Amino acid sequence: MAKPIEIDIIILSYAKDESLKDLTNQTIQTVLASENPDEIHFNVVVIESNKGLFPYQFPNSTTIYPKEKFGFHKYLNIGIGQTNSPYVCLCNNDLVFHKGWASAMLKAMDEDANLLSAHPYQPGYIKNKNHTGEDCELDSFYGVLFGWCIFVKRELFNITGPLDEQLTFWYSDYDYIKTLQKHQIITRLIPGSIVDHLGSRSWVTMDKKEHQKLTQIPRLYFSYKWHHRSYIRYRIELTYYKLKMLLGL
Repeated sequence: MAKPIEIDIIILSYAKDESLKDLTNQTIQTVLASENPDEIHFNVVVIESNKGLFPYQFPNSTTIYPKEKFGFHKYLNIGIGQTNSPYVCLCNNDLVFHKGWASAMLKAMDEDANLLSAHPYQPGYIKNKNHTGEDCELDSFYGVLFGWCIFVKRELFNITGPLDEQLTFWYSDYDYIKTLQKHQIITRLIPGSIVDHLGSRSWVTMDKKEHQKLTQIPRLYFSYKWHHRSYIRYRIELTYYKLKMLLGL
């Protein structure tokens, strides 16, 4: 009997209350129930931001509590570094996986050996002309790329290197797109792979200071990195925003 295909599921969690803890557990439960374990084995790794929850381990997972401050890409890189399966799925903690989602991903990658990156489909999530379930070229796929669930072959990171840890939250998915574009790598939306995103449940619990830190500062860095703005201007604006946060403005 053939061994099941190994897939690493890396989930970023911020279980600072019971409802958010339940949300992460739901994500784990639905991914484990989505495929035949004799054919696909999910290695679930949760990167938990709430240090106060330590030493709790989410059921059927390895739960890691990083010492480093939160960064969206930084925490994903920790998960990537702690795993070694040939396939990796980078996930938020507010997902519901449908039956066969991973099988559809694997089938697409088996049929196209050059396909290193793909993302699932959520019917009705984005209503625009690009979101049709068809293959997405780089010029248009930002409108359909779901940064909350990205499925890749691990070998992708041999080409792109690790995720840019300067991006702490916002613009992380857009940075991923620009990196693929830089390396001339195509991604695809897989219409048979269905994953529901329940919608930024952790995000709405943040206060104004957290919100600014995770949105405005990444915006400045992204503009500097990809829009070729001057380094001096970037540092001045960065200092300005940090001062505003310090003063509570």
